[in-house]
Amino acid sequence: MTDIQPFSIRMIIAPLIAVVIGMVMVILDSTIVNVAFPKFQQEFESTLAVVQWTFTSYTLALSAVIPLAGWMTDKFGAKRIFLTTVALFTVGSVLCGMAQTIEQLIIFRIVQGLGGGMVAPIGMAVIYRLTPPHKIGTVMGVLGIPILIAPAFGPVLSGWLLDYVSWQWIFLINLPIGIIAIAVGMKYLPVFPQVEVPKLDKLGMILAPVAFSMLAFGVAEGTTDWTSARTVIALTVGSAALFGLIVTELRHRQPLLELRVFKSSDFTRGILLLWLVQIALFGVMVLFPVYLQTVRGYSSLDTGLIMLAQAVGSILFTPVGGRMFDKVGARPLALIGLTAVSAALFWLSQVSPEAGLSMLLLPLFMIGSGMGLIMMALNTHVLNSAPRSLVGRVTSLTTAAQHVVTSLAVAGLTGFLAYRLNETTMNVELQNIAAAYSDTFLLTAILAAAGIALSLALRKPQLLDPAVPTQVDDTHK
Repeated sequence: MTDIQPFSIRMIIAPLIAVVIGMVMVILDSTIVNVAFPKFQQEFESTLAVVQWTFTSYTLALSAVIPLAGWMTDKFGAKRIFLTTVALFTVGSVLCGMAQTIEQLIIFRIVQGLGGGMVAPIGMAVIYRLTPPHKIGTVMGVLGIPILIAPAFGPVLSGWLLDYVSWQWIFLINLPIGIIAIAVGMKYLPVFPQVEVPKLDKLGMILAPVAFSMLAFGVAEGTTDWTSARTVIALTVGSAALFGLIVTELRHRQPLLELRVFKSSDFTRGILLLWLVQIALFGVMVLFPVYLQTVRGYSSLDTGLIMLAQAVGSILFTPVGGRMFDKVGARPLALIGLTAVSAALFWLSQVSPEAGLSMLLLPLFMIGSGMGLIMMALNTHVLNSAPRSLVGRVTSLTTAAQHVVTSLAVAGLTGFLAYRLNETTMNVELQNIAAAYSDTFLLTAILAAAGIALSLALRKPQLLDPAVPTQVDDTHK
């Protein structure tokens, strides 16, 4: 029996810092743009339905490249790809800050997403390889602190920059951060031995982004007019590409997305519930800052500070959810968390434009608390539900799928809001505009409530028949 070598986080602190800087930069940009939507509408003289694509295009680009992270790492090495993706993200950030039109900004956000999508999975893989098995939990806990805090302060930082500097700096701020991440990474990230490179699923790589982007566009357009040519064409192309992707991935020996894992009913129930949670969460994170500024008249900085209530709830209850999961499993946490979230969303849908600040802060805190209980538990439940032979390849599937669902949710909810706002164009009183937002929050509350019903079907993952993983493995030989 080999002795366990002494280990301290100090031994990997330098590469850990490089990874954390890169990951925090990308995570910040997932939340920092939301507060800027009204500013983009004003600056580019555009509509919310168009402006939301600065978020949707970014998340779709993230989802397109996340499944490639493993293959790219095997092919070119983790250090090289990590530094390259951080550099691409930084360049994309500078381009976003230089955008002259909303169309340019959307395109440059895609560049950002293509760079940022691989930073987190590759960075976590590097730290995982540097850490002995008996210390993984400790190191991942340290890594998780800034990852948890970054989304909390993203809206505040964005609000301050929008109010006191300029909108360009919510992107340009990434330039010095990116340079530091690259410099630290070049010096301290290790070079791992090359491994055998699997065959790239080229057809899947083409079909996936076509399917996801066309479906997101079709859903956004459909909430305005389901019979328009653009809606029908987008949904038709997206559906055909999705069907082709499913067929391709099930037949490919080394697929980009490992869809065979859906053979586990526990996995399927868990990930469907996780998607409903994502829809409710991002419906609030994206649309509520716009509501605060357009209906309530808050400044960008005040909006960011108000959104802290949700982040505080998440920070407080995420550790509680982690501890409770080991004792009671995912179902009780999902029931409690989703009940809190759906109740809070219903509360927000009933709040009048004249209601006090506490009527906004309390439901936001409830949403954050509920999400804190749910997210870690559901993610762990989903991984535990996957056949053991596929766990290593499930993370890219679940992460990419969550980004896709988020994109569809934001596109759909923003489109629904735009549809309701269009109905008030003849009567643009504040009360009618507020009613459009209320209806949108009510829709997310209904979706969250549907999650409560689905959570009743959760169970502790059953030990799968040994033949199942073997049968799945045979397809890879």
